[in-house]
Amino acid sequence: MTSEEKLADVTLEPQVIQGVCGEVYRNPTEVQMSQIVLPCHANHCGELSVGQLLKWMDSTACLSAERHSGCSCVTASVDDIHFEHTIGVGNVVSIVAKVNRAFTSSMEVGILVTCEDLYTDRQWKVCRAFATFVSRRTEAGKVHLKQVIPRTQAEQMEYSLAAERRRMRLIHAEIITDLLNSSTAQLGERQEYEDAVPAERTRVESVELVLPPHANHQVSTFGGQIMAWMENVATIAASRLCNAHPTLRTIDMFHFRGPSHIGDRLVLKAIVNNTFKHSMEVGVCAEAYQGGEPLRHINSAFMTFEVLDGDRKPRTLPRLRPEPVDGGRRYQEAIARRKIRLDRKYITSCKQTEVPLSVPWDPSNQMYLSYNNVSALKLMDARSNWVLTSEKNKVRLYILEENHMLCIKVEMHVSVPAEQAFHLLSDLRRRKEWDRHYEECEVINQADEDDTLYRVVTPSVSKGGKGKDFILLGSRRKPCDARDPYLIALRSVTLPTHPPTEDYTRGEVLCAGFTLWEESGTVTKITYYNQATPGVLPYISTDVAGLSSSFSSTFSACSHFLEANKDSLETLPPSLF
Repeated sequence: MTSEEKLADVTLEPQVIQGVCGEVYRNPTEVQMSQIVLPCHANHCGELSVGQLLKWMDSTACLSAERHSGCSCVTASVDDIHFEHTIGVGNVVSIVAKVNRAFTSSMEVGILVTCEDLYTDRQWKVCRAFATFVSRRTEAGKVHLKQVIPRTQAEQMEYSLAAERRRMRLIHAEIITDLLNSSTAQLGERQEYEDAVPAERTRVESVELVLPPHANHQVSTFGGQIMAWMENVATIAASRLCNAHPTLRTIDMFHFRGPSHIGDRLVLKAIVNNTFKHSMEVGVCAEAYQGGEPLRHINSAFMTFEVLDGDRKPRTLPRLRPEPVDGGRRYQEAIARRKIRLDRKYITSCKQTEVPLSVPWDPSNQMYLSYNNVSALKLMDARSNWVLTSEKNKVRLYILEENHMLCIKVEMHVSVPAEQAFHLLSDLRRRKEWDRHYEECEVINQADEDDTLYRVVTPSVSKGGKGKDFILLGSRRKPCDARDPYLIALRSVTLPTHPPTEDYTRGEVLCAGFTLWEESGTVTKITYYNQATPGVLPYISTDVAGLSSSFSSTFSACSHFLEANKDSLETLPPSLF
């Protein structure tokens, strides 16, 4: 397990810290729930119903959100959930929820679900999830949430990453729509199969009456209850396709589009959209009405199921023949969503040892590559075990060696406003003005306002050797509030339009970049990070070994560059950096 994974898991575990004066610290928003799985909670296979688990998760997270806000809260959205294991009757389910960060009227709650076998003392992780809750208005008006104050390294990490996850949520629906439109147009005609199962056979519809036990004290239907009903009809649809009991593996990110209350009739519809070799996608829709009013759209979700054999291995599934008209659209969109889902799971994984240095870039995975790029730098910034190795001209060099990976950190202060320094450092084309390792830099593609693809050329470190070139994704972020830094993250990607050439050795960057903290209106603390790879190590090895102080001259030159240009009016337009 990498250090990033350890941090991610520890963040949601109960943290009790002994203070200097003997006081015990525990996250004030933390809520824990423990439930023993009884037969009434399980399906006919003796496994805990995922719908029941979703209700417990939602209740625990809601209590955490209300503990922080001091008022009633409702579920606004839930990020992707991947269920790693099933839970049997007799096992104990432990759920820990805590508020990672609060914004104006919404907050992110992190949820960790673990399972325990009381008879073998074995414990394992079931899933992690991030839910967004919105505080309800009170009689005094709109609620303005107080800030979360992180006290531990793990809490600081999640506080920082919450801003990046929020950014991804806000643009998620628009990005997915664009990707589906472009992806389905490229898929072409689907192949017909004689033995395919007709999709209409899997169609399910059910109605539920919302009663007081299904709602909170504000008479709003629990989000977890709605999710449980949706999971129920989705499971029936999946079972009809394969004539076997399916296992839910993934629920895609979804948003609640409107409220539901006591007295509502919830109409739930599900159908299998497409099948792949070992999995199927089921689409589910929840609508509500009272009396003769028209249906209100409450929620839509996409769930991925598998069917396991006796050895707990996924079975091969039958093909699906989609319904006429809309069925064909759903069939094609499911293929596009599967690609997006695999990209998202692969790229945003914390298991960096399993991810190659350079990941192929294309518009369909741009959002997730950007998230991974920024998150990796924030994880490095959250580390506290750096070792100071040298200091010269007020420039400090730190190193960190962990899991056979060497990381460096360079720290200095400049008399330049943080925003101006951010704009100057964001444009990699100007880096050759202060960094002798940058011979050339060109913009390949302006992906969006905050993400740019560059080609960078660096000189050879040995006489007569080839120079190196790098294809880099640069992602920049402005702070959400005063507790965030300005951030510029860099990582290697591959582009089919820019393959390696004979003239240069292709180098790779796993994680590098700058954080800029505004210490006053005129003073900024700049920190540079680089997770050294074989392509980067030759440029820094003498500094790390203490045989050179070129880092000092390079970053002193950076300081002079920033101070010389701090009054420049040639700031870049929003579309370029």
